[in-house]
Amino acid sequence: MAAFESNKQNTKTGVMRAVRSILKDARHYQILYLSTFLVYGIFELSWEIPLLQIALVVGCAVSTQMIWTAITKGKWNSWKSAVITALGLCLILKSTSLWTLAIAAVVAISSKFILRIKKKHLFNPANFGIIFAIVIFQDAWISPGQWGSDALFLFVLSVMGGIILFKIGRLETSLVFLGSLFLMEYFRTVVYQGWEMDVLFHKFSSGTLLLFAFFMITDPMTIPNSRKSRVIWSLILAGATFVLTNYIQIYTAPIWILFFMTPITVLLDKVFPSVKFEWYQSKTSRTLSGVDRVNEAKPVIN
Repeated sequence: MAAFESNKQNTKTGVMRAVRSILKDARHYQILYLSTFLVYGIFELSWEIPLLQIALVVGCAVSTQMIWTAITKGKWNSWKSAVITALGLCLILKSTSLWTLAIAAVVAISSKFILRIKKKHLFNPANFGIIFAIVIFQDAWISPGQWGSDALFLFVLSVMGGIILFKIGRLETSLVFLGSLFLMEYFRTVVYQGWEMDVLFHKFSSGTLLLFAFFMITDPMTIPNSRKSRVIWSLILAGATFVLTNYIQIYTAPIWILFFMTPITVLLDKVFPSVKFEWYQSKTSRTLSGVDRVNEAKPVIN
């Protein structure tokens, strides 16, 4: 009887430990978030994305991650980061060629290991893969109007995105970007042009914008390290997005701007030095200045 109770307690302890491990890693939330986007697009918006295409992109991304992990002797569970990148590619990048999508996945993951400064990769991998495919190949594009404007779905995704960013401590990046962009659009659309608020809200009822704000510009491995830098960085990104969208009519502007924001990220990290984000850390404390201090952090390449 005592042995049975001991085994029962050990099983319960093991389950609780596994649950805590799952909840602790913010990448699990990101995978759920992006998967929800993808499932909604396929079943509710009738996207024509074959399962073979999804499997190919995810497979190429994870395989490439594992090869580079073996070469660099990194953490094997970094495959989660590759899945996140692959899901981002499936959601944003469109192409008539499976080869293009596969190459984009390989290039996206490889960019993390090749293009680095001070052990930090320069580009958001999904963003780099998308820009690479569009520039190099003739059959790749972005479709910003594919999402529709279901208010309930967009609200749920916003809440989920907020939870993820709160988990990794990067919520201010999205809030500053969306808030400043909203104010600029408000003064142009409502105050200057005299349109109703419905027109303004319609501009922000885009799944592409939410995906960009809560996923792409909040990658903790590629955005500035310090909170002050991230606020400045988000303001610049919002201002550039506002100008290019309204005055040059580039409706995929945020994707392109993010790519060219890399030099600004490097500069801000140098001007406002701070501790680099790590997925694995045993203890995190915040000072009053908002600088994250990571104790006993285990370095990892993601």
